[in-house]
Amino acid sequence: MKFVKNINFILWVLAIAAFYMSCTKETPHIAPRVTDFSNSAAVQVFNATVKATRNYIYVDGTPVSGIALAYGGIFPGTAYSFAVNAGSRSFTIKDTLPTTTQVPLTFTQTMDAGKSYTIFTYDTITSTKQATVTNNIVIPTDTSSRLRFANFIYNTTPVANVDVYSFKKGTGAPLFANVATNQVTDFIPYASLQTDTLYVYATGTTSPLIVKQVVSSLVPTRSYTSVYNGSYRGTKAITTFATY
Repeated sequence: MKFVKNINFILWVLAIAAFYMSCTKETPHIAPRVTDFSNSAAVQVFNATVKATRNYIYVDGTPVSGIALAYGGIFPGTAYSFAVNAGSRSFTIKDTLPTTTQVPLTFTQTMDAGKSYTIFTYDTITSTKQATVTNNIVIPTDTSSRLRFANFIYNTTPVANVDVYSFKKGTGAPLFANVATNQVTDFIPYASLQTDTLYVYATGTTSPLIVKQVVSSLVPTRSYTSVYNGSYRGTKAITTFATY
């Protein structure tokens, strides 16, 4: 009888263990956050792909983004960048839903140690493209910040280049002139600690207004990117985010 009780107890323990194992969910491996870039590059990703809703980023097959990156979003959202080992790296940006109509974007990019990069994805989910830009980070010696402009507006046919004006500076001269589609300008000095509005017009005109955006007070000595994105015949926007 004692032997039977022992057998029953062992079977009960095994059943409980099996139950807890069946309730345990596997946690996907996410690359750890790194703050030392001496042997790596600093990378951020901006999603200008029209209609993209849930993109995930992989480097050499390892997921680096734990949350979905939608159109108009920046990764990482709580830091300036994430670390990528220097050298030739394979990137994949994709929607992981089995039913998605988005075509995965896979490309190889050489990353130099100590440098900073922004990857812009653009076009539409059926023809996603990317532009990897080296960020020329210069820290101002005064209290100004730095700003650059990126033109990733989508249209089925070519559209005019654009001029970008600042409300604070008026219409005397544009902040950024003749910016072509899929072009990213260099950084320029820009006043910090003030609220401004950026206006986008077709090059050589100041009417009609294509789109405008209020730029909140920027932090001194930091570098920012303003992106003209969206659909030319639909919803357009200017998205401003910190690059450094």
